[in-house]
Amino acid sequence: MELAKYAVHPEQSHGRLYPDFTNIIRSPFQRDRDRLIHSSAFRKLDGKTQVFAYHEGKNYRTRLTHSIEVAQITRTICKSLCLNEELGEAIALAHDLGHSPFGHAGERGLQNSMKKYGGFDHNIQSLKIMTKLEVHYPEFNGLNLTWETLEGTVKHNGPIKKVSNSYLREFNKKFDLDLKNYPSLEGQVGAAADDIAYNNHDIDDGFRAGFFTIEQLRQLPFIDEILCKFEKEHPDADDNLRIYAITRNTIAQMIFDILKNTRENLLKFKISHPDDTRRQKSFIVDFSPEMAERIKLLRGFLKKYFYTHTNVARMDMKSTRIVEELFQAYVSDYKLLPMEYRPIIEKFSSEEELYNLVCEHIAGMTDMTAVEEHRRLFDPHTRF
Repeated sequence: MELAKYAVHPEQSHGRLYPDFTNIIRSPFQRDRDRLIHSSAFRKLDGKTQVFAYHEGKNYRTRLTHSIEVAQITRTICKSLCLNEELGEAIALAHDLGHSPFGHAGERGLQNSMKKYGGFDHNIQSLKIMTKLEVHYPEFNGLNLTWETLEGTVKHNGPIKKVSNSYLREFNKKFDLDLKNYPSLEGQVGAAADDIAYNNHDIDDGFRAGFFTIEQLRQLPFIDEILCKFEKEHPDADDNLRIYAITRNTIAQMIFDILKNTRENLLKFKISHPDDTRRQKSFIVDFSPEMAERIKLLRGFLKKYFYTHTNVARMDMKSTRIVEELFQAYVSDYKLLPMEYRPIIEKFSSEEELYNLVCEHIAGMTDMTAVEEHRRLFDPHTRF
């Protein structure tokens, strides 16, 4: 497929931080994708919460299945807009690498624990994983990904006007990610695909968990419209088929809307080069106002019936507490950490260094690893 002028072309890549071999079979962004897929952090996403705790049921989404869904939607949109599918896919697969165990509840626990040293941000943790924590090569730490993949991941939510995190600030001095400007169109597609994926799979997961019914979903006019049409054609369909009809139709509607609106924006703002995108004052890849309003209604519904449900709230409370108690135990006595950290810790000259190491350690845990570690430390009846 011929790439559009506004797409990121492989030969125009800003390259990698460290000298690296070239590959005549794969493009730079294919190699980024493959390095991400083979990373331990990517595999761990299978054991990390999307909304439900991992052990509540394997039929619910995890961070891994969510990332795969985001990558699939990203490829679809990129292909339709003649963007670089390979770069879009790499950014989509990387976007949640830095999430802590227990989803946003675990992130709150780390945010609270790291408050005195800049807090915790999963996008910056993703950068740490890609540039420091994954060690696969003797020449350098990290995966040595291209500038474009790192940029699209770090600026997943848009420009970063104020850099408060010390790691991001120091890394940006070595490899300037143009933090104050918007990411590439491929990076923007990854962010939009993230919204499309989680809004729709949360409909599916929330329904299957019994938090709301098909009839309650009909409160949303656009979903009622989908169901009326589907039921007219398939009057005997059960609730499982109806929920699939809802999610596939809403995904399709969101994708077609973003394609139409983005094409209009490309013309409106005269985008003819990747750098034109970065200099804008808003996202080029975006939903129409009408679709944005639908999404707002859907999120309001999910917040009311799903995200604030008693079962979810109780698990969130437990999850935040587990993370905070683990953190406090480790910083109070570093000997509780694995022995492999001992030589590193002995060279530390500040409390902040220990806090950062503990934060990285906990962020890298799966849900069940965190639960089991908490049990080993705090349950007197559990074997050491």
